[in-house]
Amino acid sequence: MKDSAISSLKTFMHPIKTKKIFNTRSINIMAMLMVMFPGLAIASTGESSELSSHGLAIGCLIVFTVAYLAVIFEEQLHLRKSKPMLLAAGIIWVMISILAGQQGIDKTTIEEAVMYDLEEYAALLLFLLVAMTYVNALEERGVFQTLRVWLVAQGFSYRALFWVTGVLAFFISPIADNLTTALVMGAVIMSVGKDQPKFVVPALVNVVVAANAGGAFSPFGDITTLMVWQAGKVDFFGFFSLFLPSVVNFILPALLMSPFIPNEHPAPITGKVRMRTGAKGMCFLFLITITLAVTFEQVFHLPPFLGMVTGLSLLMFYTWILKLRTGGYISDHREAHIRKYGHLDTFEKVSHAEWDTLFFFFGVMFAVGGLSYLGYLQMLSEGMYGNVGPFITNVAAGLMSAVIDNIPVMFAILDMSPEMNEFQWLLITLAAGVGGSLLSVGSAAGVALMGVSKGNYTFMTHLRWSWAVLIGYFASIATHWLING
Repeated sequence: MKDSAISSLKTFMHPIKTKKIFNTRSINIMAMLMVMFPGLAIASTGESSELSSHGLAIGCLIVFTVAYLAVIFEEQLHLRKSKPMLLAAGIIWVMISILAGQQGIDKTTIEEAVMYDLEEYAALLLFLLVAMTYVNALEERGVFQTLRVWLVAQGFSYRALFWVTGVLAFFISPIADNLTTALVMGAVIMSVGKDQPKFVVPALVNVVVAANAGGAFSPFGDITTLMVWQAGKVDFFGFFSLFLPSVVNFILPALLMSPFIPNEHPAPITGKVRMRTGAKGMCFLFLITITLAVTFEQVFHLPPFLGMVTGLSLLMFYTWILKLRTGGYISDHREAHIRKYGHLDTFEKVSHAEWDTLFFFFGVMFAVGGLSYLGYLQMLSEGMYGNVGPFITNVAAGLMSAVIDNIPVMFAILDMSPEMNEFQWLLITLAAGVGGSLLSVGSAAGVALMGVSKGNYTFMTHLRWSWAVLIGYFASIATHWLING
C-alpha cells in the first residue's frame, strides 16, 4: 500500500492525451496548460513549492506537453503514441533525480515513488494482457467470424445490428472489460458492414458508448473501475448501484443515433464458417478466468490480476493438451497440423496484444507519477475538492477525461485520495468511465477501435456524434443523483 511519505509527495499535473484532435483546438488546450502549470508552481507553498517552482520542474512540464503534442498528431507524424510517452517518462524521472540532488532530497524517496507506480502499472498490465491474449486466441479460433455469420444469417438490418452489437457490448463489457469488448464488437462490425460506412461509424461510436457504460458498473469492466476497486474505495458489489445510470448513458445516445442508420440489409454470406477445434473450450476458460479474478479478490483477498494470470495458465495447459491430442508435437506432421488445426501457441497470442496501448499506459502513468512528485496534486486537490466541492469536481473530471483520457485522470484522483463518501467515489467512477465516450481518444475502447478500424473510425467521425453522447452523460449523472444520492 501507499507509504505516507510517498503520499505526501505524490501530486498531479493534467496530462493531455488525444490522437487526432482538430489542430486549432489542440494548440489552444496545450497553450492553456503551459500557462496554467507555471502559475500553479508559483502559487504552491511549503516543500512542494521548492520543487514545483524550480526550472527543472517546469522543464518536466514542457517535456510532458511536447510528448502529448506528439500523441495528438500521431497520424500526421506516423509515430505510434507509445514512443513519445515512454521517452518523456524516462526524461522526467532523470530530471527529477537531478533536481532532488540539487535540493538535497533523499534519493530513496524517488525510488519508492517509482516502485509504487510500477506496482500500480504491473497490476493493470497483467490483467489487460490476459484479457487481450484470450481475445486473440478466440479470434484465431474463428469465434468472432462465426458470430458475424450468425448475425447476418438472422436477417438483421444494419439498424438492427446497430442495436444488437450495442446491447452485446453493454452486457459483455462488465465481464470482459470495455477494451476487450470494443475489440470484439469492433471486429464484428467491421466484418459485417465494411461496405457501408454510414453504418460502421455510428455503430462503432455506439459500441464505445455501450462498452464504457457497461464497464462503469463492474469492478473489472473498465481500467478506471479496476483501479478504484483495487484501491479499496468501493467494494465489489457497490459498483452495481451504477447499473441504471449506465443503462441511461447507453440507451439515450443510441436512441438519438438510431434514426440515422440505414435500414438496409447486409449482403448474404455464402459458404459455411465453423469454429476451429477448441474454440468452445476457450470460451468456457475465459469465463472461468473472469470468475477466478473475482474469487481471488472476494474470497482470498488477493489482487484480481493474480486470478487472471492463473486463468491464463489454464489456457496454456488447454492448448498443450489440444496439441498433444492432435499430434502437433510430432515434427513430421507440424505443417499439416498447422493447416488443419491452426497455431495452438498461447505465447504467440500474447505477442499479438495491443502493445502500443499497453506501453502508452506505462508512459502516461510514470510521467504523471513523476510530475506528481513535484507538488501539483496537492494543490489541485485543495483547489478543486477543497474549494469547489467533490460533486462539481467529479462531474468536471468526467468531462476532462474525454480530452485527457480517463486512466490518468483516475490515477491522479486516486493519488489525491480526497475525503469522499461512497456516493462521490461512485460518481467519479461513472463520470470518468462514461465521460471518456465523448471523444474517441477519451477511453481505451475508443483508442483501440481507431487502431483496428483501418481509417473508418477517427477523431472527427466520432466528434460528429458527441452531442448525443453528451446528453447521455448528463442524463446518467442525474440518474445516479436520483437513485443513489
